[in-house]
Amino acid sequence: MVFPEIKLNCPGDISCICAEAEQRLAASESSHDLDHTVRVLHNCESLLKEYPQANCDAVRLAALLHDIARPEEDAGQGNCCHAELGAECAEKILRNSGVDADVTAIAVNAIKRHRFRKGEAPDSIEAQILYDADKLDSLGAVGLGRAFMFAGHCNARLHNTEEEALQAPSYSKEDTAYREYLVKLRFIPEKMFTESGKKIAVQRLQFMEDFFSTLDHEING
Repeated sequence: MVFPEIKLNCPGDISCICAEAEQRLAASESSHDLDHTVRVLHNCESLLKEYPQANCDAVRLAALLHDIARPEEDAGQGNCCHAELGAECAEKILRNSGVDADVTAIAVNAIKRHRFRKGEAPDSIEAQILYDADKLDSLGAVGLGRAFMFAGHCNARLHNTEEEALQAPSYSKEDTAYREYLVKLRFIPEKMFTESGKKIAVQRLQFMEDFFSTLDHEING
């Protein structure tokens, strides 16, 4: 996967920024890798069409760099917050790449707030777009694929019961794709910030609900 062509309206070496993102994401597990970043970028582009008041440069840069500290979080099994650490790293990257200070501040704020469940709520349209774009990649067919990829990374079972899933700790044998759905994914639509993002989320969640119903029937009858 390579980054699509990105043109900034503000000063900044976009090739350097993309190279930094690619290098840092090389160590990410597959559900939060470079492919995920590109999909989030595409989701941002779709949402930006509905919100022309947003700073496009800041949103695109935030999308490129939002997960650059994910390898550190995964290595510590969640002991550090990739959003907070990523915001710190992104600020240095953007500053060293000559990006406008105001754009940098907006992008860094969006990155810091894109993990709302353990941080501060997105407080700008740019931060809300990034948050929603990132969460959309956790739903639908892509979301299912990512959930099973992460479960495989944890060496988890293919499927389990609702009771087994809800009682299981993270990174355990019972940390299945179904657990991810029950604990987090099914609640995403109600937590979206943009109306456009929420509409897409509802549609994608229905696909997941139907899938897990079918999977459970095939396994348990």
